[in-house]
Amino acid sequence: MCGGEFRIENCLEIWYSGLCERYFQISIIAKVSEEEEEDQTMEQYKQEFIGFMIESRVLQFGDFTLKSGRKSPFFMNAGAYVTGAQLRKLGEYYAKAIHDNYGLDFDVLFGPAYKGIPLTVATTMAISELYGKEIRYCSNRKEVKDHGDTGILLGSKLKDGDRVVIIEDVTTSGKSIEETFPIIKAQADVTVKGLMVSLNRMEKGLSSDKSALDEIKEKYGFDTGAIVTMEEVVDCLYNKPIDGTVYIDDEIKERIDAYYETYGAK
Repeated sequence: MCGGEFRIENCLEIWYSGLCERYFQISIIAKVSEEEEEDQTMEQYKQEFIGFMIESRVLQFGDFTLKSGRKSPFFMNAGAYVTGAQLRKLGEYYAKAIHDNYGLDFDVLFGPAYKGIPLTVATTMAISELYGKEIRYCSNRKEVKDHGDTGILLGSKLKDGDRVVIIEDVTTSGKSIEETFPIIKAQADVTVKGLMVSLNRMEKGLSSDKSALDEIKEKYGFDTGAIVTMEEVVDCLYNKPIDGTVYIDDEIKERIDAYYETYGAK
């Protein structure tokens, strides 16, 4: 028992110190648990998106000739998202990835024609629904329109001071950004905050052994991100069936490895 004024104050001080220490320990445990839960959620999120691409027949394996001229054993085609449910879900994946990578402190989501058009529409709708933030959508036309709604842009016009995030399905060599970036900068004095693609193919760009996304970041000065990487796709699918089908077996894996021997980023 503590007795006397001096001893009571000391007891209270010891009790308070112990309480603070215990609270600090609990806070650390809670923070670690939250971080572990977030990592697990992110891992689950990536696996779900990979399954979504397979289910939608967007990610396929075989023999393909890419826009860059490269012969590839896999191909990602966002044009295969054709239903309302697919586009709604895709927009949500992009919205979450953009939120996690760049936040929502920007004004315009720009999608290069043609595949970027539905991507921007679906994603701006998802951002509005998920986060209550109104972002304008904008895309370019392949040809300048000289009547009615004239110009090279669809959707919102670009204004001086706008902060822009570019959205694409996939960037193989950086060629599409090479075409798109001058169009954006020619419309207004804007700042490009970043580029978001659904799949990082992890292969070299046009002029170096760096990945296309790293090359874009270095050349144009804005950040780049992806919902998933091809490495994550292989880890998720290699000899693991989805609805009874193995999409990356030993033969496909060998071809993918050979492709990266030639075109893989260093």
